[in-house]
Amino acid sequence: MKRVIGAIAAGVVAFSGIYALAASLSVTSNTLGAGSVAVASCQATAINVTYTPLAYTSGTGYTTTSVTVTGLASTCNSVPYRITLYQTGGGSLVEATGTTPSSGTSFTTSAFSAVNANLITGVAVVLGG
Repeated sequence: MKRVIGAIAAGVVAFSGIYALAASLSVTSNTLGAGSVAVASCQATAINVTYTPLAYTSGTGYTTTSVTVTGLASTCNSVPYRITLYQTGGGSLVEATGTTPSSGTSFTTSAFSAVNANLITGVAVVLGG
């Protein structure tokens, strides 16, 4: 009986932790509908991830080639990052990697291949991993 209670308690603690991590990402955009984040120990507060669609191209629609992260804690300066943009069904559209700047609270990823902004349904951010 003690094992069952211990397993239930561990499940509740794990679920609470996962729920808290998912709630710590603010995703701001007109078309982003979901967000997820692997919170690094360096970031205790929410971060914002945005992208700006470029000009409309006939046949392609609005595209984007980078994302901007704001609200970065100084403890997350100079750490590796990985940002993935997702489409419906969870398939990856594009991934940007690099290192956060050595100072400041925001950065823009290096350019990646143009992605149709209409296809973006989610974003995942990993800091320090």
